[in-house]
Amino acid sequence: QVQLVESGGGLVQAGGSLRLSCVASGRTFSSLAMGWFRQTPGKEREFVAAISWNGGSTYYLDSVKGRFTISRNNAKNTVYLQMNSLKPEDTAVYYCAAGTRSYYSGNPGSDFGSWGQGTQVTVSS
Repeated sequence: QVQLVESGGGLVQAGGSLRLSCVASGRTFSSLAMGWFRQTPGKEREFVAAISWNGGSTYYLDSVKGRFTISRNNAKNTVYLQMNSLKPEDTAVYYCAAGTRSYYSGNPGSDFGSWGQGTQVTVSS
């Protein structure tokens, strides 16, 4: 199982930017799709973005398209989420997730098997 540690969360004003990082342990990182999810109190965890094993394919929640960018560096076992033009509704705990296969198949409930501990992102208005 892949172990994941997120960082980069914090407090930012609306319109600002943050970059989240997620470092993975294990030699299987480079063969797995990776994803980012977010969760607010009282709501289910929400898919935000995913990236295939080689970075060739990316997928986004409609509300973050054009503002967020997922990327990865397999040499560093790290996946990133660059978040620009942040809005108060982006406030959440953001979780990194390791996929169970090389590509994201479009099923966030079953495509990911390992999770990080989460990092808080707060966007003030």
